Amino acid sequence: MVGMKDRITQDLRAAMKARDAARLSTLRMILTELQYKEKEKGLAVDDQAALQIMQSMVRKRREAAEIFEKGGRPDLTAKELAEITVIESYLPEQLSEDALRELIREAIAESGAQGVQQMGAVMKCCMPKVAGRADGSSVSAIVKQELQKQ
Repeated sequence: MVGMKDRITQDLRAAMKARDAARLSTLRMILTELQYKEKEKGLAVDDQAALQIMQSMVRKRREAAEIFEKGGRPDLTAKELAEITVIESYLPEQLSEDALRELIREAIAESGAQGVQQMGAVMKCCMPKVAGRADGSSVSAIVKQELQKQ
């Protein structure tokens, strides 16, 4: 099985040959971030850590795109959204809201939570199941909604 970093490197070479400047710069940015984390930790970044790093990159770009949108900079917004598209191509398929709600309901039943006060127990039970397939803030919001219904 080809590792995440190797796959990105292969795609970087393909982007160079295709002269795809936008994809090339984003792939370089991903590799730079992975190398930075390796030097910071002193260890090789495994695929799971690479996924977490890329999820963080997507989150930062979403925030930046929102800020640029509010600031009236559609050019920079488009650039951030294009980077998000490239980064997301390496992330696992995101759960739909319905599938996420179902997993959360199962976690609530499993943990026996009765109210919002026990949200932490539900999150602890739920997050390993959705790891990499859903954003923590959206999971938290849905858990809160589901617990308030009870």
